[in-house]
Amino acid sequence: MSKLTHLDEQGQAHMVDIGGKTATSRSATATGRICMSAEALSAIRDGDTPKGDVLAVARVAGIMAAKKTGELIPLCHPLALDAVTIDFTFEDNAVRATAKASLTGKTGVEMEAITAASISLLTIYDMVKALDKQMVIEQVFCQEKTGGKSGDWHFSG
Repeated sequence: MSKLTHLDEQGQAHMVDIGGKTATSRSATATGRICMSAEALSAIRDGDTPKGDVLAVARVAGIMAAKKTGELIPLCHPLALDAVTIDFTFEDNAVRATAKASLTGKTGVEMEAITAASISLLTIYDMVKALDKQMVIEQVFCQEKTGGKSGDWHFSG
């Protein structure tokens, strides 16, 4: 197993020093889904929910969350993101959120992509809970990342 970069030689947590690293083009894509009743899914699809356009609000929430990842996750660096996109697809009894974050920088954007997908799904939950209190958020993970010292990586599971 490789050394955990957020631990120093004494095993104490610390922020990784990226000062000497070269800025490169980096991106990451994360996905997750929220399972729900047919009624709730139909209401989202038809734009007929009590709180308005669910996916538009969830998209904005996810983008905002990606921009604040460094404030939410204790050892993450605050990053100047170049772009964050969030797409939604309808599945059987679920909505899938796919978030992509990118930048030219000294550290990766996996956490920003995962945060964007997660908060998008939480926002869907919040906006539709009046129709379905038994929704389940599941399978949130990083699908791929590109760039940086370790190169490209794609989820294989």
